Amino acid sequence: MFKDNWIQVLAELERQGEPCVMVTVVEHKGSTPRDSGTKMLVTEQGCYATIGGGHLEYKALQLARDMLLQGESRMKIERFSLGASLGQCCGGMATLMLEPVVRPRHHLALFGAGHVARALVHILATLPFRITWIDEREAEFPTVLPAAVTKVVSEDPVAEIDTQPAGSFYLVMTHNHQLDLELCARILKRGDARYFGVIGSRTKRKRFDYKLKERGFDEAALARMVCPIGLPEVAGKHPAEIAVSVAGELIAAYQQPVTAPGTAEDTQAGGTVSASSPSYQV
Repeated sequence: MFKDNWIQVLAELERQGEPCVMVTVVEHKGSTPRDSGTKMLVTEQGCYATIGGGHLEYKALQLARDMLLQGESRMKIERFSLGASLGQCCGGMATLMLEPVVRPRHHLALFGAGHVARALVHILATLPFRITWIDEREAEFPTVLPAAVTKVVSEDPVAEIDTQPAGSFYLVMTHNHQLDLELCARILKRGDARYFGVIGSRTKRKRFDYKLKERGFDEAALARMVCPIGLPEVAGKHPAEIAVSVAGELIAAYQQPVTAPGTAEDTQAGGTVSASSPSYQV
């Protein structure tokens, strides 16, 4: 029996938050390319290990990638006769189980490594997020980070916005209000945030609205910026309390269906900005 090293691959896919389907030969009769228990991992672009090659594997790849494309979460059982109709001459039969084993993760760009951010990261790392954590100050980051977190020490955090994936979640909570403002302007200008929140009071919100309007952002754009952040029912000011409140809001955000840019639902949910939005000064 082949010794395919798929366990390490699965761990790495889990760390990266890349969806995959595990294909397992759960039953074989007669002559088959591989025996029961053989596994293969399939991603949108790759395939790791093998169930024997040939048209059986080709069909398994097709089925697995269709599942990924459709966002399937339930396993499937498929039975194949390895005869002429499948283009194989083994003559046996194989039963395959196709099981989605890695959930897609939402990408979050988190700016700031203060007390609230440090409390929040440990909560979000247990949820379907992969986090890019950005700050100018390396000393503020914990020594050990959860597997789903990538630390970025940057002299220019604002420039990091341009490198984030489309449809990312954004949280702005740095130690510097002017930096927060510049980050807000760049995120709004980019215009494709799934969620965009800024830590702060209602007074900070009013000040930022005024300054961002001066730069040309209209009410529709500003409505997509959530500030203050967190569930209104949670009034505590301890970092852990704020972190739990913000995590709850993020869960509510990713559980909402993605709506088309520019719709009323999109504006209320903090959705993406239309590609036809006017250009803004940053």
